[in-house]
Amino acid sequence: MKLEFLFVPTSDLKASLALYRDGLGFTETWREGDETVALAVPGTEVQLMLDAHDPDAPVGPLFIVDSVQDFHAARPETLTVVEAPSQIPGGFLATYSDPGGATIYVMDQSTDQNVS
Repeated sequence: MKLEFLFVPTSDLKASLALYRDGLGFTETWREGDETVALAVPGTEVQLMLDAHDPDAPVGPLFIVDSVQDFHAARPETLTVVEAPSQIPGGFLATYSDPGGATIYVMDQSTDQNVS
């Protein structure tokens, strides 16, 4: 399990990007269309992923695992399932809530043909 992103939904991608990239000095690492931008968090290997697809989605860490299905089957009892594993482009994603109510995203890239 590896922390890959801090998922940050936004209702105004342009303003959020101006804050993090231009105001705070984060470096843009990739972009998907006009709704998703990843930025390198200075001093870490973690990225900040700004996403305008669902501005009401909760902020939370996104962890990469080898298999979302395996993680889901063996997950700690204290994680509440918010969204069961479902296929997304390149793999699978599941969403959980920790005992304090924080959201945790778990993703794999099991169907991504570009993963080596």
